[in-house]
Amino acid sequence: MSFVEHLTELRTTIIRVIVIVFISFMVCYGFGEYIANFLLAPLRAAMGDEGKIVYLGILDKVLAQFQLAFWASIILSSPFWFYEMWRFIKPALYKKEVNVVRPFVLVSFFLFCLGILFGYYIVFPFTFETLLKFGVENIEANISFKDYLILSCKVLLFLGILFQLPNLMLILGFMGVVTKQSLSQMRPYVYTGFSVISALLTPPDPLTLICLWIPLVTLFEIGIVGVALFVHPYLRKKHMGA
Repeated sequence: MSFVEHLTELRTTIIRVIVIVFISFMVCYGFGEYIANFLLAPLRAAMGDEGKIVYLGILDKVLAQFQLAFWASIILSSPFWFYEMWRFIKPALYKKEVNVVRPFVLVSFFLFCLGILFGYYIVFPFTFETLLKFGVENIEANISFKDYLILSCKVLLFLGILFQLPNLMLILGFMGVVTKQSLSQMRPYVYTGFSVISALLTPPDPLTLICLWIPLVTLFEIGIVGVALFVHPYLRKKHMGA
């Protein structure tokens, strides 16, 4: 394909992704109440009878509904726009490269879903429980309905992206950017960086920080193992064949 044809295909792909997200937006907007209740469940469980969820402005519920539908559509339509991205990349690859890259697409989607599930079932309960019990007791919590829904969607999307770390390490490995040895040498710096990220994303509680830090470290170590098991033999075989 020529450069112009690539641009045309890119435009077509972008249009398809926009259509997919728009259709998902309409569906999510129709089921907005159910999605909102699903996202509010961990917060309500942590609050119990010691607080309430409120909306502060007359348009807050309307704006929250639209923004919730948008972020939810990004997450729920991910299988389709992952596929569109793959369709765009695939023609530029040789058959051998397609066989190498195809598993990354499936693994990427799996890790994306795993990150969202981790955020909802692990990070949310621990974080809310810690924040609501932190400091002075016997104070009623009034949580903004709009702020919470938007924040929770962004956090889940961020964790889904963050869980792409092993996939990214494998891709960099196949590109020859990193090796098992170089990743092992980077371990102290990566662990420190994960500590900073965990501290920024969690409340000032060591237990919650560790609960996020351990999965990040685990993902990094899985990436190293993946590079050792898949990348090194592949590159060695390719080098010997050359």
